[in-house]
Amino acid sequence: MNAPIIDPLQGDFPEVIEEYLEHGVMKCIAFNRHGTLLAGAIIISGCNDGSCVIWDFETRGVAKELRDAECSAPITSVCWSKYGHHILVSAADKSLTLWDVKSGKRISRIVLQQTPLQARLHPGSSTPSLCLACPLSCAPIIVDLNTGDTTSLKVSVSEACTGPTPPPRNKCSDGTQPFTPTAACFNKYGNLVYVGNSKGEILIIDHKENEIHAMIPISGCSVVKNMVFSRNGQYLLTNSNDRIIRIYENLLPLKDEVRALDDLSGNLSDLDDVEKLKAVGSKCLILFREFQDSITKVHWKAPCFSGDGEWVVGGSASKGEHKIYIWDRAGHLVKILEGPKEAVIDLAWHPVHPIVVSVSLIGVAYIWAKDYTENWSAFAPDFKELEENEEYIEREDEFDLIPETEKVKGSDANEDEEVDIVTVEKDADLSDSDMSQEELCFLPVTPTRDVPEQQDKGLESSSKLVESNNSASPLSEEAGPNGHVNNAASPLEDDATKGGRLKRKRKPSEKGLELQADKNKKPSKSSKSSKSKSKSLVDHDNGNGNGLYGDDMSDE
Repeated sequence: MNAPIIDPLQGDFPEVIEEYLEHGVMKCIAFNRHGTLLAGAIIISGCNDGSCVIWDFETRGVAKELRDAECSAPITSVCWSKYGHHILVSAADKSLTLWDVKSGKRISRIVLQQTPLQARLHPGSSTPSLCLACPLSCAPIIVDLNTGDTTSLKVSVSEACTGPTPPPRNKCSDGTQPFTPTAACFNKYGNLVYVGNSKGEILIIDHKENEIHAMIPISGCSVVKNMVFSRNGQYLLTNSNDRIIRIYENLLPLKDEVRALDDLSGNLSDLDDVEKLKAVGSKCLILFREFQDSITKVHWKAPCFSGDGEWVVGGSASKGEHKIYIWDRAGHLVKILEGPKEAVIDLAWHPVHPIVVSVSLIGVAYIWAKDYTENWSAFAPDFKELEENEEYIEREDEFDLIPETEKVKGSDANEDEEVDIVTVEKDADLSDSDMSQEELCFLPVTPTRDVPEQQDKGLESSSKLVESNNSASPLSEEAGPNGHVNNAASPLEDDATKGGRLKRKRKPSEKGLELQADKNKKPSKSSKSSKSKSKSLVDHDNGNGNGLYGDDMSDE
């Protein structure tokens, strides 16, 4: 759909379910940077074999399926690399698997000590070597995909100030310490890691030095469940247990954040450690907006930004309903999308178009798109919409090669000027300018042809159905006057044409059956009378030599 013929007053957000994708039982989804490919983690129905399916979002067909023979557990998250050549998959069997998208081969597989609920690749490198994993019952860790080394990040200010805290007395049955899962994410260029802990705090950590630079307390001190940056890196979205989605504005420079944090810390050297971290945090993030449903007070599932960061979307975590809330960045609720009676488990907004893909509890991905109404008056400035038909009077020179009323202006373009058809311009629809010609946007899709055996089976089943209908039809058992079965009165014929299609007859009425029976009786009497008449005519002709024609001639 062309952008000029879209009414700007309608709002650039999805409204209705356009289509759905189904391939096994999907659990989580993720778009690549251009939105041309969609990766979905699935569990093949009937077994525990976890795999990852890549959809061509333009054709809505399966482009590639990644399957690991060593993975026998559901997939918890999928993540694309910066240029789309690799995919990181985390599974419930505590494994992290890095795939090459184009070849479909596994690059590396690392098994952690805890189940990773979410894993994200480092966004600053084209060849992924580091990833951030958020395990189920321990602190977020930085994983080196080449060597398998892991580094646990600090999740509280006390660890940064007084060192590691002593282990608590109460432990779990397996000997591990009780721990609340925390959320973490990279910033835009991967220089820092933002961690939301169970104390209601946002920590800004330099993952290379494993040092906390700032701390931002959240009102209510509730557990942070999700964290995600907008695509341009200017806003941070958090989802807490107090059922409020918060947006923080990032005040740090995007490409030199570590140096800016060092400068802020140096200017506040007279404060103690905790106060200094809070003071630095107040100059890094400020609360921009809060989103909540003040009536139902629902929990939120998988909140995220739109591609341009103008819209915020969150799915209701209530069981038995498929509701998606859409707000503008100013905080106004603009739309509530209601789907089937299935809970939402994951959401993803298309990077370029106003499209949202939601995954339901039964494993079906629904594609929400905008219900466009075309404005035909935008095609030409002199185009006018008519309420009813009007008679058009053609001008005399309207279809002349050289109209007399209008002067055809020659082209002002310089024919000798060279036109550049090699340089790829940056897409204005994308919110960031980090483009690369090496980026993988499409995968070749192998078409699947129809199997003739299935068609033959379909014809055989239909013919069997016809035969069973004929044998069970009461009309087929109706006998004629001579005791023979009247097959002509059957509503279905088992005759196949050359194209393999079956002919179907309409069921006759009772009156039609009576007429058919009378018609079958009449030919027997008429045939006898015709035979007797022909015999008398022959005898008469043999007797007088004239016959029928002789009588006619004599009358004349």
